[in-house]
Amino acid sequence: MKKIVLTGGGTAGHVTPNIALIPELKKRGWEIHYIGTQTGIEQKLISEIPGVTYHSVQSGKLRRYLDVKNLTDPFKVIAGIGQSIGLIRELKPQIIFSKGGFVSVPVVLGGWLNRIPILVHESDITPGLANKIATRFAKTVCTTFPETVKFFQEGKAIHTGTPIRRELFQGDPQRGRNLCGFTGKKPVILVMGGSSGAVAINKAVRALLSKLTRRFQVVHICGKGNFDSILDSHPDYKQFEYVSEELPDIMAMTELVVSRAGANSIYEFLALKKPALLIPLPLSASRGDQILNAQSFERQGFSKVLEQEEMTEDTLYDHIMDLYYNREKYIRAMTENNLGNSIDKIMEQIDSLAKK
Repeated sequence: MKKIVLTGGGTAGHVTPNIALIPELKKRGWEIHYIGTQTGIEQKLISEIPGVTYHSVQSGKLRRYLDVKNLTDPFKVIAGIGQSIGLIRELKPQIIFSKGGFVSVPVVLGGWLNRIPILVHESDITPGLANKIATRFAKTVCTTFPETVKFFQEGKAIHTGTPIRRELFQGDPQRGRNLCGFTGKKPVILVMGGSSGAVAINKAVRALLSKLTRRFQVVHICGKGNFDSILDSHPDYKQFEYVSEELPDIMAMTELVVSRAGANSIYEFLALKKPALLIPLPLSASRGDQILNAQSFERQGFSKVLEQEEMTEDTLYDHIMDLYYNREKYIRAMTENNLGNSIDKIMEQIDSLAKK
């Protein structure tokens, strides 16, 4: 049987594309193994998926800033490389598919030392530190954005887009309305800030709530620990700390999205043709990848952008209303996008490398 090792973790964004690939891998007869850390989000998200064997190794975070853990984490990475070498030698996979995040570094190095072909997927326009290391050892790099291909030597990178979970296309808007207690008489705005929420967006939206709900119903994925019980009985506002199985139904009833600009999320908006107001993480809190992601989508006509530094109650409301009034323009641009099925494109690369 064909055997593949998947890796990636640290944040949900480094795991969900792997989850999107798993049903297709199963359908094509692959035996699937996943290597992550023992306590990372990848362990929680992957270990309960039927037909996937989960293995854990040590790893340390790769930081660009001063931290006392910089003294100890390199030793964890070295230990993880040793564990990965032995594990991959035992598994003997045909290929390793890496989605990035610090856990992927020891797995990729362990695979390379075992002479296993490595396929890396880069979500953002510019590679993160872990993928800068991993792509040196990869045969092929798949990119989410067309702009990313230029960062690699000619012929090594291919623009595929990012895998989208097929169940996202199977949502039912009425189930979404029933879940939120909405009437369907007003358009719905979905507000989300990534897997851990976004405090700045949460505060701004809640400050605007009375004004927004005159025109819209608002469903708010606010992040763990950010639930506001005072607003729980509001008839046109429904909040969740986190959603999983409910997301397709929520997306199906949604007219507009207000969101951070993580690559996986915004490509889901593109696939579902949802006009979005993107508020990327500022440079003070990131390496700037979300800013570039948002600028790319704005340039292609898929989304509208509001920098967090420029976000006030007035600017947020004005941007939401402008997006709503011009939503057909954004839907038209997304409909004309001809990226096609990213899962099939990535599977072509997996099958090709495995044969070699």
